[in-house]
Amino acid sequence: MFGVPGQEKAMKMVLLGSGELGKEMIIEAQRLGVETVAIDRYPGAPAMQVAHHYRVIDMLDGAKLKEAIENENPDLIVPEIEAIATDALVELERQGYRVVPTAYATQLTMDREGIRRLASEQLKLPTAGYAFAESLDELKQAVHKIGTPCVIKPLMSSSGKGQTVCRTEGEIEASWQEAIKSGRGKNTRVIVEEFISFDSEITLLTVRSSSGTVFCPPIGHKQQDGDYIQSWQPHTMSEGQIREAEDIAKKITDHLGGFGVFGVELFITKQGVYFSEVSPRPHDTGMVTMATQDLSEFALHVRAILGLPVEEVTLISPGVSQAVKSESEGDSYFLEGIEQALQTPGTQLRLFGKPTTSVGRRLAVVLNKAEDVKAAKQQVAEAASKLKVKNMESVGKL
Repeated sequence: MFGVPGQEKAMKMVLLGSGELGKEMIIEAQRLGVETVAIDRYPGAPAMQVAHHYRVIDMLDGAKLKEAIENENPDLIVPEIEAIATDALVELERQGYRVVPTAYATQLTMDREGIRRLASEQLKLPTAGYAFAESLDELKQAVHKIGTPCVIKPLMSSSGKGQTVCRTEGEIEASWQEAIKSGRGKNTRVIVEEFISFDSEITLLTVRSSSGTVFCPPIGHKQQDGDYIQSWQPHTMSEGQIREAEDIAKKITDHLGGFGVFGVELFITKQGVYFSEVSPRPHDTGMVTMATQDLSEFALHVRAILGLPVEEVTLISPGVSQAVKSESEGDSYFLEGIEQALQTPGTQLRLFGKPTTSVGRRLAVVLNKAEDVKAAKQQVAEAASKLKVKNMESVGKL
């Protein structure tokens, strides 16, 4: 039932992972009267700050995860991150709980090996060449097979953590150490991917709902050290490339099943479109949709998982998003320059409210819309240049 959170028969949603994407999902769910519970491994996570209730647990501990879900007894379990005991989600789904989009999709996409084998070997989608390794010696053999340069990633990570480009055999050991150090969970297996020479890389947000499958206009993005720093919508593509991208996205999401937004990552090359990865949830590059679309990816996700129709997606303006990252580590900080940043035409800000900083951690996003993507890129860079992350400890010493 929709309408009044807290009532006996209120629709209840539990969010597993409570970062900046989850925060927007919680807000959108509350707009439709859904009671919300945010769960994460640390207190004060962004989505906890806006949810009706929250819990702090180790989500990789299956017993604790099941206990929390059974105590909350939600209508929907919505994973926001990969670092979850997915075996527990499979068991909960068997007990009758609804996992978004499905426990199978959540489990498979958490594992780069599973999703790559599905895409390439079962669905016959075009992908980069790949191999797997679970020791340094095996990694050396895999790199020799794939060739250099190649990309080495942990099987489970997010936001580019642990990902490196290995350009020579002399860099293999360093890539191995980075992958093992930064991967999530206790998995020591890595994937080695052929380095694809691409013209661009995009995210095709694919929405599966009770009314069918629709696609958002393609989102281009730029990465640094495997992590997104800027995205824009629409990304210029030919009609043939768009059809090819949509065909790939529909095949992979149809197989995964369920309702919701899927972030399908693709490489656009002179030889065609290649599948890269898929997330069964809103995507960080899709934050740009908060400025560009009539319904953001978060609003679309919530509508779809509630079983409501999504007939079409409308682009209201070209736009760009740019991440604001910390350059230092600290327990207390603030952002300086907000007033100056907002003087740039077409600019919006989203401050995530993460309780601590670390080097490279995303703390905010700058959004800008303009008459075209080129103008929005100029304006978002201007606005972002005004923002500075200040550590409170250093300010106190002045």
